[in-house]
Amino acid sequence: MNYIKLSIYTLLFAVLLVSCKQHEDARRPISRASGTFMKKSVDRNKKLIADEENVIKKIIKSNPKVKYYATRKGYWLSYDERNLNETQTPRKGDIAYFNLEVKDMKGNVIYSEADLGPQTYYVDKQDIMMGLRDGIKLMRKNETVTFLFPSHIAYGYHGDNKKIGPNESLMCTVTLRNFVPDPAAPQPAAPAAQVPTGQTAAPTTTATGQAPKPATSKPAAVKPVTPIKKDTITP
Repeated sequence: MNYIKLSIYTLLFAVLLVSCKQHEDARRPISRASGTFMKKSVDRNKKLIADEENVIKKIIKSNPKVKYYATRKGYWLSYDERNLNETQTPRKGDIAYFNLEVKDMKGNVIYSEADLGPQTYYVDKQDIMMGLRDGIKLMRKNETVTFLFPSHIAYGYHGDNKKIGPNESLMCTVTLRNFVPDPAAPQPAAPAAQVPTGQTAAPTTTATGQAPKPATSKPAAVKPVTPIKKDTITP
């Protein structure tokens, strides 16, 4: 009887051991597949960006009369109208007023200025297209700029869920009409008025029309100097 019980226990232990080993072996391909998926996703994104940039470069090359400037953020711009008389550009917290037209890379209008209407944007305080968020801060008043945005700084893989499709590069023409500081923002305190060197401030008058007499300061009482006690150990 003891032999039978021992055989049963041994058989059960063997079954459990094999089951655990099969379970571990079954889980290994999942982690390998996950790593492979991530690598394929990164490679696919790199290829997508490279393909979009090649399309943009072909557009630039096909328009030799138009001067395009590459930016550090990975997009290009050209000036339709430039204003060199201005030096200021929008900063964080300013309110920018602009018009916008959006086209695809073939020049087909997706959204016209009439479709979108006048735009108001609180610089760096509103959620707008990443490319426009950066590009507007490069513009001066009354300038018109055409931006060439790859999809990763436009609307990305999801588009705008309306007329702009997934992974679509965009050609955006922006006219910055004006920008002003936000009136609701706290203003720095004005510095206190200072009297120029060599001049004295005008005396104030009392209710009787007479200038108040200058206050005379009393000399401070001089306390008698107390003798310094010498240390009894070190004279």
